[in-house]
Amino acid sequence: MAARIVRGEGAPAYFPSLHDGVDARRLQGHEAGPTERFWVGESYYHPAGTAQTTPTAEETVYYVLDGELTLTVEDGPAETLGPGDSVHLPRGTVRSLENRTARGARLLVVIAIPTPENRP
Repeated sequence: MAARIVRGEGAPAYFPSLHDGVDARRLQGHEAGPTERFWVGESYYHPAGTAQTTPTAEETVYYVLDGELTLTVEDGPAETLGPGDSVHLPRGTVRSLENRTARGARLLVVIAIPTPENRP
């Protein structure tokens, strides 16, 4: 199989549920073309942008590219994530994410594609 390039300016937008003040685009997978085990997106959190408290549908990794985001997991303390910080969230982890600053934040998102045995 040949390499598939998705140019940044051509990455399709998508609209994650339970996100407010967040612009998202798919870099690989789904609308951007097929992948087998994961998909990759980039999310731009405007000031006060949020991903509401909800469980992750699949195993997820966040990597902060720019700015600052506050992550809260289940009943744990809020953690501030900055550029270069990453977090792994197992499937079903209840989390929220919020931009509490006056400037935007960019987040790389990698999420597993469900295997047949993990599909609802």
